[in-house]
Amino acid sequence: MLNSIVTNTFSITTFLISLACSLALGAVLGWMHSLLNNSSKGFTMAVAILPAIVQIVIMLVNGNLGTSVAVMGAFSLVRFRSIPGSAKEICSIFSAMAVGLATGMGYLTVAVLFTIIMSLVSLLYHVMGFGKRKIEEKELKITIPESLDYTGIFDDLFEEYTMKHDLIRVKTANMGSLYKLDYRIRMKVSENEKNLIDELRCRNGNLEIICGKVTYGSDEL
Repeated sequence: MLNSIVTNTFSITTFLISLACSLALGAVLGWMHSLLNNSSKGFTMAVAILPAIVQIVIMLVNGNLGTSVAVMGAFSLVRFRSIPGSAKEICSIFSAMAVGLATGMGYLTVAVLFTIIMSLVSLLYHVMGFGKRKIEEKELKITIPESLDYTGIFDDLFEEYTMKHDLIRVKTANMGSLYKLDYRIRMKVSENEKNLIDELRCRNGNLEIICGKVTYGSDEL
């Protein structure tokens, strides 16, 4: 049942069957990625088309060592100058490539089973909230005048409103007349965020305060 449909010389029928399977499974992977992630239309289309591209490359170099080495050398010349991808995007790309490899070698049943299993597992993890933090960390940026000693100046407020607080970075600004403090905090009660900011404003001279979600490098690997 899991045998390959490809022989040493593939026919146009074999090619069309494999291509149709690649495009169909790629569409499933692209749809699943767009369903579970916030991604651009272009990336979703790339995930959908990638299995067909990988499939034709594999079919063309099947059993030909010299051609395989040449193709590998050509791919090594490619330089990706796009913005860094997230972990989810890289996973989707590898999944699409795996499907293309399977269909290119003729293992259509393996490709279908892999797509179904990976789609169901991804959907299950998404519904379960797998890997999600129960209490999200927030990034707090406070600007203070240079005359204010930032060491421990906000500790009592953090003890009152947060479960955890860490001073990550201190940066000078405006020719050294200001300090910018970067904290990572976890609120005890999310609804008290405004109260915390109001009390911080009273101590930093009503200078700029920014509080937002931690991006964790946009989930980059």
